[in-house]
Amino acid sequence: MVEVVAHNPDWSTGFASEEDRLRSGLNGLAFVAHHIGSTAVPGLPAKPIIDILICVDDLCALDRHNASFVDLGYEVMGEFGIETRRYFRRNDDMGRRTHHVHAFTHGSYHIERHLAFRDYLRAHPDLAMKYGALKRQLLAHSPDPEDYIAGKSPFIEAQEIIALAWYKSQTGGAQPVSS
Repeated sequence: MVEVVAHNPDWSTGFASEEDRLRSGLNGLAFVAHHIGSTAVPGLPAKPIIDILICVDDLCALDRHNASFVDLGYEVMGEFGIETRRYFRRNDDMGRRTHHVHAFTHGSYHIERHLAFRDYLRAHPDLAMKYGALKRQLLAHSPDPEDYIAGKSPFIEAQEIIALAWYKSQTGGAQPVSS
């Protein structure tokens, strides 16, 4: 069942804390971390799950840290439907999902699309509110996760195209070092 809650300003602190845990637990693996997803957009209702994007030089080097992810309480999911991604998820002691980690190599298109969508929603709070209303409307009709994802996908896909063009105009196509 999907739960969407009002934005919690503590999510940014939760991201920073988890980034610190990852840096400590991944034994010196070099990576750049970004807070992505709806919890990274002020005012946007979201599932209370912090999405973390990590950018690495080499996925094979990251794969060698799978045991460290497990030690940190993450489930190692491999690509999990997106080629060239490494995906990890963590639950709390009650079995509630708390974190997702999406890892890609530096320069990946997937990094750019995640950052573009996040930054576009941050820069356009009216659109973020429309997205939040859509989420709530979808849940009012069905709390099923597949229905929820299918219902918001057309919005995300349409806005992602606009967001990518906007992002490239803002950054010149360069990916930020961290956020």
